[in-house]
Amino acid sequence: MSFNIALSGVSAAQKDLDVTANNIANVNTVGFKESRAEFGDVYAASLLSGGKTKVGDGVLTQEVAQQFSQGSLQFTNTALDLAITGNGFFATVPEITSRDFSFTRAGQFKLDSDNFVVNSNGDNLLGFPVNNDGTSSSVALSTTVPVRIPDSSGSPQQTSEVDLRMNLPAGDLGLDPADFNPEDPLTYNAATSVTVYDSLGDSHVMTYYFIKDGSPGVNNEWFVATAVDDTLVDMTDSNGLDTDPATAVNALGANTGNAVTASKLIFSQGGDFINMETPDGLPTLDFKMQTEALGATILANGSDPTQQISIDFNLDVNGATPNEPTQFASAFEVTSLEQDGLPVGRLTGIDIGPDGLVRATFSNGTSEPIVRVALVRFSNEQGLTQESSTQWKESILSGEALAGEATTGTFGEINSSALEQANVNLTTELIDMIIAQRNFQANSRALEVNNSLNQTILNIR
Repeated sequence: MSFNIALSGVSAAQKDLDVTANNIANVNTVGFKESRAEFGDVYAASLLSGGKTKVGDGVLTQEVAQQFSQGSLQFTNTALDLAITGNGFFATVPEITSRDFSFTRAGQFKLDSDNFVVNSNGDNLLGFPVNNDGTSSSVALSTTVPVRIPDSSGSPQQTSEVDLRMNLPAGDLGLDPADFNPEDPLTYNAATSVTVYDSLGDSHVMTYYFIKDGSPGVNNEWFVATAVDDTLVDMTDSNGLDTDPATAVNALGANTGNAVTASKLIFSQGGDFINMETPDGLPTLDFKMQTEALGATILANGSDPTQQISIDFNLDVNGATPNEPTQFASAFEVTSLEQDGLPVGRLTGIDIGPDGLVRATFSNGTSEPIVRVALVRFSNEQGLTQESSTQWKESILSGEALAGEATTGTFGEINSSALEQANVNLTTELIDMIIAQRNFQANSRALEVNNSLNQTILNIR
């Protein structure tokens, strides 16, 4: 019997050494969770045996239990390196259409040839579909989809409004509005330009010409004419309808063949902005003027020919006093010139937030939510079935996989550009190895003593 007892001790010590060696071997494996050999004594007794004199029957390995404590984070320069701080696992599938889920804490992800996010085994990372506002449309594991980084461009946005503020020089001489010619700088006092965009994201140059009205008895009034790609564009009246340059109150270029309707800016004797008139001579209510539809002549690339662009001279900055144009005795100066259009954007970066939201940013300044990385937790993590490559499978002992968003409930947060290192304490493992080695030696010595006793008994004559 003592042979079997000592042999079980040798086997247990060997198992302890194997577990320790495996922990040490994976000290640099990302997402690895150390294991611990757990032992129990063996005690067998019958109804007729004396319990007070019964000797145990050795030791038995009950379980090699994994320890899911948090590993330290190693920060990287790769946005697709992901680490979980707290509870949760990443969910992966071997194929896009597969539902054979595996779970891992190893976040070394990269892009495959089709721009899907995969790990080193080629398994696809799963995430929740999201709405335009970044909220998840579903948080069920069954509705997760493979995470894919778009290779499309950012959508363009046509210009609808230009915000303009400037100072017009009060000392300039007034000119005859009928002599206006955009090709002759002597027929206007100042000009400035801004790049605007059509519905296809193509760029156009919009130019504003400022002409001080030199008509007799008129002071402190300026015409504003507009051209897009060097083609003059009529301003609309207060009802948004085109006004014929021949009948418009505020019209330019009658003598040069460049007839165009214009708006008029009116200033006080102190140079402050008073009001603005439409082409038909009526005051505006919102201090904006609007072009007529640009039409297919200017937008000859197939974009929306009905595009109109308004120009806002009454800028409200964060609810403060509006910034308005001025007419002071200083040089012409543009102090604000912005437009709300966007060109076509190319993908410039990926940002993954602590809640797992993957957002693509584009060169035109826009960003779009793509997907939210899914996290999964279990009632009993130690009940998971271990697979190779630091992956686990759901089992009866682990309980059902429960999916959710990072930073909600008991789920941890996701750290982008970081990896979770193995939770192996090398110093502790080396001490455990020494202890296991001594246990092995002691049990081996017990076998030798038992062998010597048996030899003594066999040699009795």
